[in-house]
Formats: sequence, C-alpha cells, structure tokens
Amino acid sequence: MKLNILLFGLSSFTLQKRRCIALTREKVERFLFFTSQCGKVHTAEEETGGLEDTPIEIQVRHLPTRPSFKKLPADWLHWSSLYKLFRKHRLNACVRWTDWCASSRFETESVPATSEMGGVWWTSLLLLLTHRHHSNGQNPEPMFQAITNTILPPDNINNPTQLNYGMAVTDVDGGGDLEVVVAGYNGPNLVLKYDPINKKLVNIAIDDTESPYYALRDPNGNAIGVTACDVDGDGLEEIYFLNTNNAYSGKATYSDKLFKFRNGRYEDLLSDEINVNRGVANGMAGRSVACVDRKGTGRYAVYVSNYARGSVGPHVLLEMDEAASDVSRGVIALSDVAAEAGVRKLTGGRGVVVGPILNHVRSDVFCDNENGPNFLFKNKGDGTFDEMARQAGVTDEFQHGRGVALADFNGDGKTDIVYGNWNGPHRLYLQTSDSKFRDIATGGFAQPSPVRTVIAADFDNDQELEVFFNNIAYRGDAPNRLFRVSRKANKDPVIEELNVGEAAEPQGRGTGGTVADLDGDGRLDLLLAHGESAQQPISVFKVTQGSSNKWLRVIPRTQFGAFARGAKVTAFTSQSGALTRIIDGGSGYLCEMEPVAHFGLGTDEVKVLQVSWPDGAVMSRALQATEMNSVVEISYPSGEILPMLENNTQCGSGFAVENGFCTGV
Repeated sequence: MKLNILLFGLSSFTLQKRRCIALTREKVERFLFFTSQCGKVHTAEEETGGLEDTPIEIQVRHLPTRPSFKKLPADWLHWSSLYKLFRKHRLNACVRWTDWCASSRFETESVPATSEMGGVWWTSLLLLLTHRHHSNGQNPEPMFQAITNTILPPDNINNPTQLNYGMAVTDVDGGGDLEVVVAGYNGPNLVLKYDPINKKLVNIAIDDTESPYYALRDPNGNAIGVTACDVDGDGLEEIYFLNTNNAYSGKATYSDKLFKFRNGRYEDLLSDEINVNRGVANGMAGRSVACVDRKGTGRYAVYVSNYARGSVGPHVLLEMDEAASDVSRGVIALSDVAAEAGVRKLTGGRGVVVGPILNHVRSDVFCDNENGPNFLFKNKGDGTFDEMARQAGVTDEFQHGRGVALADFNGDGKTDIVYGNWNGPHRLYLQTSDSKFRDIATGGFAQPSPVRTVIAADFDNDQELEVFFNNIAYRGDAPNRLFRVSRKANKDPVIEELNVGEAAEPQGRGTGGTVADLDGDGRLDLLLAHGESAQQPISVFKVTQGSSNKWLRVIPRTQFGAFARGAKVTAFTSQSGALTRIIDGGSGYLCEMEPVAHFGLGTDEVKVLQVSWPDGAVMSRALQATEMNSVVEISYPSGEILPMLENNTQCGSGFAVENGFCTGV
C-alpha cells in the first residue's frame, strides 16, 4: 500500500529544506479524520476494512495566531504531533510545504525561509492522505461501455479532434428530438443529432452558409460554456455561448453570443443594433452559464459566472426587457439585471446551478467559486436574491469549486448539493430541516482530483442516483470515477464506488460532459468532451447494466410550451417512496443536462407524478402501469380543471392525499 501525504500551510516550525521521508507499513487499521471545523479530531473505523480501501482527508482551518496548545481543547493537535503519529505507524510519506496563501492553486511549491515564517503561526493547513485507490468493495461489473467508434467515430465534420468544453442538450432543429450542443474552443461549435436509421450522431452545424445552423459554428469564439432556455417566451429555446478567447480572467477579447432561431436560421441577438447600443454583450472571461426563471414568468434569464480580475468582470444576469421588445417581430431587447437582482458579485466564478434549493419551488442559484467563498442565492419571490451561503454552511472558502449538480439524495424531498473541488475534497451536502447543509462525503468520495464536470443521474435505472466525476489528466493519469448514493430509511445514504468501466479514460483531458437518452431505450447515455491541454475527440458511452429495470421520463413544459428548466418533478412510487428530479438549467461544469426528469424504477412503478413550476404552480397526475417505460409530457396548468387525487392509495406506500396532492415527503 502506498500513501501520499501533502502538507500545505505556513508554520513557525523551523524547516531548512524540503524533506521526503520514506516509511512503510503493510496496513493501518484505523485512521484519523479531521472535520473542516478548526481541526477537531475523531477516530473512526472504516466499514470497508480500513485505510487500504478509503483515503483520508485531514483539514485544519482558522487556527489562532501563535496558540498555546496547553490551553486548547484536548482534541486539537499540533502538526508535529500528527507527524509523530505518521512515523509511529511507519507510513510511506512525503512532506511538502506550500505557500497556500500566495497561490490560488496547489501546484506551485515554495519553501519559505525560516525568517519569513517566524511571523506567522498557522495560516491554514491541509493534509491530504491518499492512495492509489482500489476498493475491494467496488462493484466489479463495469457501468459504461465505449460506443464512440460506432455512434460518433472521429472525423473532421462530426467529431473533429479539437479542444472542446461545455455541452448542452436542447431541441435545436425544432423536430421534437434532443440534440447535443458542444462548445468548440479552437474549432467550430457542434450540434450533434441522433440519426435513428444509421444509429449515428451527425453534426448538423455544417460549414455551409445556407445551413440554418451555420451561425452556431462561430469558430472564432473559443467557446467554453453553453446553455439553452426560452429567453423571449416564444416556446423555443435560445442558445447561449460563453466565449473567452485566450483570456483567463477579467476582460475577454471576444464577446458572448445568444442565438435565436429567427428568419429561418439562427442569429445572434447580441449583435442586433438595439443590443449593441445597450452594450449588454458580456465581454468578460467567464466559466459556467445557466438559465433561471427568477420571477416565474416562463421567460428565462441567463446567469453568467464570470471570472473577475480585481474589480473587472462581475457576474452577469442577462434577460429580455419586455417593455422594449416586440417578440412577434423578433425584436428582443436585453438587459443585465444582475445588480437589480442582487447577484452582481466579483469572484473567481466557476460552477453554477439553478433550482429550488432553499425554496420549495422558486428558483435559487448556487455558485461554487475559486479563491473565494461559494454563493447560495435564495429567491425572495420577487426575482431578487439574498446571499445565504454562510448561513447554510456551504461557503467552502478555502477550496476551488468546479462541477456541481442538484439532487435529492436521501429521498426527503429537499434539494441537496454535490460538487467537486479542484484537487481538493469533493462535497456531498445534504440539506437538513433548518435549511442548512452538512457534508456526508466519505473519504473515497471526497478524494481530491483535477475534477471538471460532476453529474448526478440514475444510469442503471435501479432507483438510486449515481455521481460521476469527470477529471482532466493534466499531470499523469486522472481516471473518472463513479459512485452510487443509496437511500436508507431514517439514515444517511450509503456511498459506494462503482466500476466506471471504459468511461474511466485515465488519459482523458475531460472538460465537459452531459447525459441524454440518444436512442430512446430508456437508459441514459454519457457524452464527454475533452480539451484544454490536448486535442481529443468527444467520447460516447452506453450503460451496460439495468436493461430489465423499468423507467419513466418526464418533460414538463412552461406556459409558452418550452422546456420548464428549474421545475421540480416528484414521482411517488408504489413501494419505494418518492423520487425527485430537477429539470436542469445548467450544471456539471460549463454544461447543461437534458431537460428531462429521468427516473429509474427497478421493479417498482410510479403511482403519481407531481410537478412544481418556478412560479409556484403545482400539478398532480395519477399514472397507469401501462405508462411505465415511456416519455410523459406535462403541460403547464393554465387554469384548466385537472382530475384531483382522492384517496391515499393513489400516492403509494407511506404517503397520503391532502388537498388533492400527495404529502409526506
């Protein structure tokens, strides 16, 4: 067993030079686990058999200046005590000093001189104990099989070997099926449509000026993030590309694009004279983008998570100015309402996700950031937001967030948050009854990695959610990883690492990913983009498990008939409780998932569907057994009288009917 120990921080301990101490031990039966709250230490036994199976995270923060350890609680330890402990157990260890405060990343090593260190005691300390992970409890059956060579073979048109980033799923051609939009960085953007006859993905954004999708290519944009939603309320989704060129932060050299299907082709609204005069095109270097119906009107604003440089590059919230627009004539005037909404923040913006997080149905916004605390914006009901991250316990200010997703992992009806930190501990935050969050990530789940996209979905249709971590191999192998999060009655979920199969891609330069049911077989397909440090084609993977499990796919619509991004869909099953999904308006990292609530059911059935829209409208509908293994579309309840639920048996085991709706979640 090999362990690697990384020590970050500043200390007055006299250190003349870097040291590497090689020690060995066959097995360590127990480990120390430090919580993120000021170094309180606990001793724990791993259910899977000890340190061989699970990495350890030890984290100490906010220790007092030159503390007297004689006066500190007994469970606070000096780092040298930890060091002696490591020597006692004869771990194979390498100790390295890094000035965490002087660098936004962990890669930059420095060895401060003793004189430089004398004035500082502990600024912050992070020890990450990891090993080459191989869990004996890992599910041996691989989840994913690569189908790239049959469905999307690399070529110059459909799957060019280039730098790609974000991916979004929407109906680009208006044909009723879903296409995958890919942000191309040093080449054109792609629009991949599934051809059911030839069973291949085909790029319909071809290099032909007569093509209605030609403008979407925009090869000079160097796109990084992409999202889609109905901005103007015409029932069709617009497509937003976040372009950066080569700018890392602050001002970019090429502005973003917002494409609308108009005059028989896609055209950039931000290039219209009315919007040029308004100066609303985002010209800052950003990362993720997402869509939010902040007022519940069915018209979406685009949230742009910019990466600020000093006071340059705040977050942007771009939406239609209804008073100055004429949708019937295709005149769409846009405004940046970030300041009005209370989200105009300066930070190292990274991931963003939208949904009813603290609110029951209204859309909130969560941003995980770099070099600063995360944001959790609670919708006040009027389209303005209060920042609640500190009160909710999700600031995580010493980490560097990347991919993020929303889900209900324990079946209590509350929205939980999962995200990855760049080479830091990944988080799985369960929401408690008092609108606070607590991290239940196990050591293996939290194991640091160069993470990009994070996806939460039920890939094998067994009712339980999986979490997929997509990594970028920028310094050696960085395989992708997959975990099942299984609900347990009145307990925290059980987290189990699965065999990710051919989707491991240890040398993949992962930059984005999304899910969609491409061939309509009821199982989600996984698509991964690559780039940044190496040109690689897109990969596509098929799920190998759960082919006999039942499933249900639900597509709620807005009052205008568009995909209801941010809507919450709850499926009350016959025997397995309630399953909740949120229609994605942007998540992962730079990406957006399909606008579908995908439910794996195992052998169970859905008795009732309950849909909540961002304006507070709610609808319940009883289902028949014959509707399993199908796609169900749910229209917005525009005043029509709907059949009411009448008896408790309709809602399934453990739930009751109250005022026509299932309750008890």
